[in-house]
Amino acid sequence: MRRYIRALFLCTVFAVFSGWYFYSKLFNTDLSLRQHDADAGRVHISSRIQGPRMGPADKTAAEKPHWYHRYIMRQQGADSPPSQAEAPSMHLAVVACGDRMEETLTMVKSAVLLSSGSLRLHIFAEEQLHVGFRDKLGSWPAAVRSRFRYTLYPISFAGDQAAEWKKLFKPCASQRLFLPLILKDVDSLVYVDSDIVFLRPPDRLWALLSHFNASQLAGVAPEHEEPRVAWYNRFARHPFYGATGINSGVMLMNLTRIRSAYFKNDLTSVGLRWEELLMPLLQKYKLNITWGDQDLLNIIFHYNPDYLLEFPCKWNYRPDHCIYGINCASAEQDGVHILHGNRGVFHNLKQPAFKAVYDAIRQYSFGADPNAALLAPLEAALLKTTNTYCGKSHALLTKTLAQNLDRVNKNIPPPLGTT
Repeated sequence: MRRYIRALFLCTVFAVFSGWYFYSKLFNTDLSLRQHDADAGRVHISSRIQGPRMGPADKTAAEKPHWYHRYIMRQQGADSPPSQAEAPSMHLAVVACGDRMEETLTMVKSAVLLSSGSLRLHIFAEEQLHVGFRDKLGSWPAAVRSRFRYTLYPISFAGDQAAEWKKLFKPCASQRLFLPLILKDVDSLVYVDSDIVFLRPPDRLWALLSHFNASQLAGVAPEHEEPRVAWYNRFARHPFYGATGINSGVMLMNLTRIRSAYFKNDLTSVGLRWEELLMPLLQKYKLNITWGDQDLLNIIFHYNPDYLLEFPCKWNYRPDHCIYGINCASAEQDGVHILHGNRGVFHNLKQPAFKAVYDAIRQYSFGADPNAALLAPLEAALLKTTNTYCGKSHALLTKTLAQNLDRVNKNIPPPLGTT
């Protein structure tokens, strides 16, 4: 009898513990499924920018740094973190390949000369150019070098199609598409092509980031203002943004928002992340695009126009704005803020007014009186270009530059309320 009672007791204990284990596993599984469903339905766009921000904003991606973060050459002191009292730096990114080093250095010179704040430069260049960049930037006066820090990165593309990306349009130009994936600790930046020069402090362009609404994550100028001479609406064989497309030579980028957004597209019925979208888009349209990554950006923002801020053409003034007569109203009113020498006009005689501006900045030496050593010879050179359409409007090329060189001389920052 005792044997039966003991067996019954053991069976009861076993049944109780088995039931407890079963229900605990069922409860935990239900919680996991609920959490998974909640995460799968979440689409996040970061909150509206209250002003230019920098730093490790993308804290959700706790990944180990890619190899390119360890392969860098910095100006001395670039690793030291800014002091608590130091104002946030403006982040400026550029890509240089082939013979573009001198052109890139001229762009950097114009930015440093006119900037009223500190600059944080991200220079993506072929490895054989790194030593040259380091030597040239290191040769600038100490007072000038104290106004910026820089990092040199090798050219790097995600995935195993690096060769295809590198040969798209111009060598390495499509590197800009991968900035959100590479600069994971940078919140926002200004991207510029190497063939631009600043004629107004870059701080004023950086300030436009604070104009973004809750959904905007990039800012660009239109490709054209005059549809009758525009390229995209007449020749493009793919979707493009707006009435005349966009030009990506000067681009504001909120990298945090780009990393977080889901992009509508014509590849699938669901939104895709930036890194999921790029290669399928290239594969679909590579036989139909002419201007490489700029065309891909036009396609992306055609389907996502609410993600884009359009800023005036005075911030991306190109030969197209003057070779058919002046067709950039903001430059006519305020002067040219950024001169973009695309189509190689900084280095040939097709548009001598553009070349004159580039040469004046390239030949200027830090420490010299900018009015006497830069502005005066530039104005004299521009007077020789008045037989060309762009040369006839040469006053637009020096209007804001003259105002800001006066401030450089007087060490007066530009008014905060102006853009």
